Amino acid sequence: MSLNLTQKHQNIIDTAVKALHERTFFSHYPENPTPEIYGETADKDGREKYKNYLNNNFNELLQENPVKWVGQEESPYEQQPLGIKYPYFEVDTLVSRAEEAYHQWRKVKPSYRAAILVESLERLRNRFFDIAYATMHTTGQAYMMSFQASGPHAADRALEAIASGYEEQTRFPEATEWEKPMGKYNLKLSKTWKAVPKGVALVIGCSTFPTWNTVPGMYASLVTGNPVIIKPHPKAVLPIAIVVAEVQKVLAENGLNPNICQLAVDAEDHLITKELAEHPSIKLIDYTGGTEFGNYVESLKGKTVFTEKTGVNSIIIDSVDDLDKVVQNLAFSVSLYSGQMCTAPQNFFIPEGGIKVGGETVPYQEVVQKLADAVSGLVNNPKAAPHILGAIQNPATLERVKEASSVKGKPVLTTCDFTNPMFANARTCTPVIYEVDATEKESYSRELFGPVMLIIKTKDTNQSVELAKEMAMNYGAISCGAYTTDPVVKEHIMDEMSLAGTPVSFNLTGGIYVNQNASFSDFHVTGGNPAGNASFTNPEFVIKRFTWVGFREPVVG
Repeated sequence: MSLNLTQKHQNIIDTAVKALHERTFFSHYPENPTPEIYGETADKDGREKYKNYLNNNFNELLQENPVKWVGQEESPYEQQPLGIKYPYFEVDTLVSRAEEAYHQWRKVKPSYRAAILVESLERLRNRFFDIAYATMHTTGQAYMMSFQASGPHAADRALEAIASGYEEQTRFPEATEWEKPMGKYNLKLSKTWKAVPKGVALVIGCSTFPTWNTVPGMYASLVTGNPVIIKPHPKAVLPIAIVVAEVQKVLAENGLNPNICQLAVDAEDHLITKELAEHPSIKLIDYTGGTEFGNYVESLKGKTVFTEKTGVNSIIIDSVDDLDKVVQNLAFSVSLYSGQMCTAPQNFFIPEGGIKVGGETVPYQEVVQKLADAVSGLVNNPKAAPHILGAIQNPATLERVKEASSVKGKPVLTTCDFTNPMFANARTCTPVIYEVDATEKESYSRELFGPVMLIIKTKDTNQSVELAKEMAMNYGAISCGAYTTDPVVKEHIMDEMSLAGTPVSFNLTGGIYVNQNASFSDFHVTGGNPAGNASFTNPEFVIKRFTWVGFREPVVG
């Protein structure tokens, strides 16, 4: 490991640690994909790299002697297979290679590990555009979201995990001389401590955000000395495969075993996630995805597990200053990536007596109509809609939205037909809206993943808050939005939703949305309700990946 690499990146690490403490805006990787920042040909080069991957073996990984080559990805925009094949390895091979690499990686000092990992992010900066096209054609995200979420935003989240892991491992001295006065003499002990990694880590990725949701756990385990096996969703491999390849190259260049970080793909006829998760040598598991499988992962004995599962996210509308601005903001939130974000709002609680707008009361039905009109206006805007809606990643999501009529409610918007002018074969769907009575809890107490919006008529704001809290506590919530001009109501919402472990965004209008979480400032998921047991990135997210072990002996002389 080059000392120059440590010196090269120490300033980045120190700045990131400072940002962790201050929680103000900080981004090391620019989110704007302009030629001035990334170079005149960066976009064109990235698109060509992506095209060159199609119908070929992915040969960038430094993992030797695969059993075979496999691949199952297809583009939601073209509904055609990508034809990319990845090296497949048996589970025992992956684990044994990780165990071998573990004994080298755990002995690398935390500061060296952090520097190596930052170097991998600096290399990835040059891959943001091919990662963007890879994300676009595996997840269905629109181009701008694909670039930002899988490129700079993911890299910032990874850097955040590196900084947090570095800080927690360097918090205490490596050695000290301990002296206790005993009257006529002093007891003296020489004491040293080691941060000992827990062992082989597994990261289970999701289909909608294959890098953003994978790299925090991946880098948190790596920086704390644990070798990592990355198990992506079989339909979204390429974006994270590029990341793993860059990490492996940096490891090899610095004389380290590239199997410290491995990619594990499923065979076409054999899913390997459970086999990996249940392997006795797997000590750490990070998981993003559905609640049922997440509960299974959490039930595994002898593992330290970090989960992000599904949630039922609420919007509470009590009173506003400008209703038009509010409904435009909310229409964007439900339409962004066709509702396929873990932070997308689903349940909209509105009092039957209407809401206060300025000094007047706007009737309930008028609020509902304004929300519907805002959604319709956005999805019928030919310049904006394709770039906001993107495409539907999973055909099952589209079918579920079309079957949303099973919801016991009154349809407000039910047609989800939409044609993307740039991709005629794109799998698309605009938001559907149903009115549901507050008594029909069964209809709104589960996540309806995708572009589904439920408007729930309540007796008053107190009932709105009570139901939003109940949904969060019983079924989980990752986000909540609230609109009120009354400071007493605001305090009530803050208090109740905090008890449900749910962050609240108040009175958002304009260019900031309830869906968004900022690295180094927002804790993504709290771990305080059934939507997940971990948070990007609080100290617990890293300190549970290693243990402090002390050594002491008498001082001689």
